[in-house]
Amino acid sequence: MSYFDQLVSRSEGHQLFDYHPNGHVQHCQCGQPIFFDNTHCLGCGSELGYHPDHGLLCSLKAEDDGSRWRVKSDGPLKNKSFIRCQNLNSAAQCNWLISDAQTTPYCTACALNLVIPDLNLLENTEYWHRTEEAKRRLIAQLIMLGLPTISKELDPQQGLGFKLLRQQQGKPPVMTGHMDGVITLDVIEADPAHRERVRQNMHEPYRTLLGHFRHESGHYYWDRLVRDSRWIETFRNLFGDERQDYKKALEKHYMEGPPTNWNSTFISSYAASHPWEDWAETWAHYLHMTSTLNVALDFGIKLDKLELKPDQFKTNQLDGCAVGNGDQTTFLLFINRWIQLSSVLNVLARSMGQPDIYPFVLTVPSLRKLYMVHSIVADYTNPL
Repeated sequence: MSYFDQLVSRSEGHQLFDYHPNGHVQHCQCGQPIFFDNTHCLGCGSELGYHPDHGLLCSLKAEDDGSRWRVKSDGPLKNKSFIRCQNLNSAAQCNWLISDAQTTPYCTACALNLVIPDLNLLENTEYWHRTEEAKRRLIAQLIMLGLPTISKELDPQQGLGFKLLRQQQGKPPVMTGHMDGVITLDVIEADPAHRERVRQNMHEPYRTLLGHFRHESGHYYWDRLVRDSRWIETFRNLFGDERQDYKKALEKHYMEGPPTNWNSTFISSYAASHPWEDWAETWAHYLHMTSTLNVALDFGIKLDKLELKPDQFKTNQLDGCAVGNGDQTTFLLFINRWIQLSSVLNVLARSMGQPDIYPFVLTVPSLRKLYMVHSIVADYTNPL
């Protein structure tokens, strides 16, 4: 059963015994709850390491020479030996483990870095730390979904890489974006005050580091999974023709803003600027939904028991959509559970005087686009 199918089964209240390890709240060998970015247990002090392929955060014990670490936690990795990422003791504080098959001293996530910010500037160390935390969440999720995350070093043509930069005084600005498999991010986005100013200036309802990474990864996977594939015509019918001038489309968007009725067709105002941006925004929302729903289930939130029952999308609203390996019934269960959960999360946020956690409204056109994203992911990870 795929990660997605397990996610939906759990959301419907079915207890599975073989679902992905991330379906459990994880604990140290001493019983203390532990969390994704923890490098050591606050209860017993044990060192911790995250194994991305298994989605497990494990208690560790150093071997005699101190260069390798043995898993103490129960589970499929117990007593297995690993190296820890070289970035553990850097500002990145990476807690990931490295298998013997890897040829670099860096883990799967850190090995994707092509450039990091100048750490001689003190504030860059904290910015890089926050940026790496967000990037690791992205890569862990992509691995769980079964998507390719091979590095540029190993595959210069199709691999993925990151340039994490900081604009220098008197130098051109760093433009967050994607080109030819390389995602560039200005790490000043890790400064909450800066990010909030930009969010307000751009009239955005949502702006986060993780959101940036998820959006830009959408551009990368469009190149990998859609361009030159059997999906391209379906994409153009649903999202529009990506061959229209991208630069002019963005200039028009920034000068004139989105169409007045954008929210009836697009998942965000920026998605209305160009089909590539519509895809990237839709892709990012698919990642938002699957990750947040998974975490809610990890912590025992029983979505089938929630009292709030918003209007649900129905199968006929997907009539004529792309047919791949993505089951419509399962997809709709997922979307409807997401609407239920996000509605509750928004009410909880408002009760604390905070803005909505998910400040978006899904429409039928957005639903159909999300289903295409889902179908393409399903086809890649579980081909017919």
